[in-house]
Amino acid sequence: MARRCELSGKDVMTGNNVSHANNRSRRRFLPNLCVVSLMSDALGSTFQMRISAHALRSVEHRGGLDAYLMKASDDTLSQKARQIKASIKKQQAAAAA
Repeated sequence: MARRCELSGKDVMTGNNVSHANNRSRRRFLPNLCVVSLMSDALGSTFQMRISAHALRSVEHRGGLDAYLMKASDDTLSQKARQIKASIKKQQAAAAA
């Protein structure tokens, strides 16, 4: 399982540990991933996802999973999130008609 956020696309970054003597050794910066269950209002079901704490705050700020997915670009979303977004679009189109 990749260390990647399913919604925002945050990934592992690399850099250096720098000692007091300015010696450098490579290190990895891991994203703060949490396993959470998010509720979709349009579909009426919950989805378990592995997202970063930053993305969780963004979902809350935008007003829920549906609003976040509608505004997010497909490039950053995982395959599972893209499928959820497509079903939400389909459900909203059926409700509008």
